[in-house]
Amino acid sequence: MDDPHILLVDDQRDIRDPLAAYLTRNGLRVTKAENAAVARQALAAYAIDLVLLDIMMPGEDGLSLIGHIRATGPTPVIMLTARAEETDRVVGLELGADDYVTKPFSPRELLARIKAVLRRGGDRETRLRPPGDEAFAFGPWLLKTGERELHDESGVAIPLSTGEYNLLYALVTHPRRVLSRDQLLDLSQGRELAAFERSVDNHISRLRKKIEANPADPKLIKTVWGGGYMLAAEVRRL
Repeated sequence: MDDPHILLVDDQRDIRDPLAAYLTRNGLRVTKAENAAVARQALAAYAIDLVLLDIMMPGEDGLSLIGHIRATGPTPVIMLTARAEETDRVVGLELGADDYVTKPFSPRELLARIKAVLRRGGDRETRLRPPGDEAFAFGPWLLKTGERELHDESGVAIPLSTGEYNLLYALVTHPRRVLSRDQLLDLSQGRELAAFERSVDNHISRLRKKIEANPADPKLIKTVWGGGYMLAAEVRRL
């Protein structure tokens, strides 16, 4: 199996070059980009497994680039940000980032987070997907496991991040059942990601914006206070 291919996008060379060297020494292939324009070219030219993305860059910033990445596929994104404000992290997560690391960071911790996110879309994908291709119909939606895509009534594919897909798969395979955050972590990510429990609520919020007619009054993904979340819809396995 090829080494995972990482796209590192950061305008600061004194961060970009040493970090790329560290990740390479630890078994990752790294393509470097100093701005969003170069990153877009790399995304079009290579099969990127994960993007490490600096938020504050001259020209097009990282939040805009996350939107571009999410519109084109489920490639995982980990944000790198020097900002301490919570707003930037929340906006990035709502746009579809899978995790964030605040500068200055430990390269060792970042490597662990990279492996965790890759595992979510690799090892977990293998365990999550049943043999062959299946589809789950619920409400006006169709989740296809073969393509790992969500389709609306018109057949239009709705982009999902890796975390969103895994979480939705866990919900559609356990319909009308209250699942705690711990159970959702077990089903969609694995207990090795327990440190990122906050991502469950973020992913639920993002999923509601994509599948609910009114995200403020969800009818499909219900919150059970003191319990967790439940897919309150009949699911047909096709």
